[in-house]
Amino acid sequence: MESEQSYQTGKLLIGDIELESGEILPQVEVAYERSGPESGETVLICHALTGDQFAAGTGTDPGWWSGLLQPGGFIDTSRYKIITFNVLGGCNGTTCALSADPVSGDRYAAAFPAITIRDMVSVQRIALKKLGISHLRAVIGGSLGGMQVLEWGVMYPDFMDVLIPLAATPYVSDYAIAYNHLAKTAITSDHNWNNGNYTADKPPAAGLGLARMVGMLTYRSDHQYNERFRRAASRRDDAAYEVESYLNYQGEKLVNRFDANCYVTLLEAMNSHDIGRGRGGWQSAAQSIKAIVLTFGFSRDLLFPPEEIERFAAAVPGARHVDVKTIYGHDGFLLEFEKWGHHIRQVLQQPMKIS
Repeated sequence: MESEQSYQTGKLLIGDIELESGEILPQVEVAYERSGPESGETVLICHALTGDQFAAGTGTDPGWWSGLLQPGGFIDTSRYKIITFNVLGGCNGTTCALSADPVSGDRYAAAFPAITIRDMVSVQRIALKKLGISHLRAVIGGSLGGMQVLEWGVMYPDFMDVLIPLAATPYVSDYAIAYNHLAKTAITSDHNWNNGNYTADKPPAAGLGLARMVGMLTYRSDHQYNERFRRAASRRDDAAYEVESYLNYQGEKLVNRFDANCYVTLLEAMNSHDIGRGRGGWQSAAQSIKAIVLTFGFSRDLLFPPEEIERFAAAVPGARHVDVKTIYGHDGFLLEFEKWGHHIRQVLQQPMKIS
């Protein structure tokens, strides 16, 4: 018999999936992490662009959001059952461009279909059903994860009690799409790109590394960069300044753990994000949300400005917005939990919304 407090990782085979485009993606697998008491209410965590399913982790191997997810923490893993899925198109176990096409037996590579945030959420809904979960206490996530949270609220309005999107607007702005275009162009201009059909031993590493550097400029604020580096000379690699070494390091680190096709797939999925698409506009879609909504914006966020998130919250009946003051900009949802985590704990503990 499984202990009350458990930790599990694995994969689910959820079968053929019809994408929003109408294309059928066969024999989809979904990788997941599951932690906390089996009897607890379920909280679904949705990860960001280069994140994965290992949000909680263990005491010896903490996850990327372990600052929030821990026993007695802001999201109490001794009280709630926590589930995180690797998104469709990600490269940590869920079906993606690295996967073998069950029909041809070859790696999908460039043939992997375009997906949307709605496709990601549809897959998660089916995976939860496979796990025997029919209701969620909350859906929580930041950035790309926050986009999923918003779609959850519109697509399955009765499935959860609480929605907590962090650093995410109801649609991706042209400014954010422009930065994503720079990142995609960096990858597709790499001499190893080969229209996405590169080989495992010759990936477009330089392009993917540069794409990550572009991203890092948008994830943190100018103030944080200036305060951290202060024009210090570099003592590493061939860079003149520490800030250059830092960006080189971040690019190399991503190349070692992520796939370029997957990165492009997820960037394009982000670009498609608009909860109002086909629904009469985002304000109309916002009105259809039934769950308790708590939004977070982070000051100096270039990609998802707090004022735009607050405007969304004002359109959702009964929603509450928290504006977090930080020098970190967009990456604020991964840091300084003591500034804002208590708001999450409070909303999770309040009585369920009565419809």
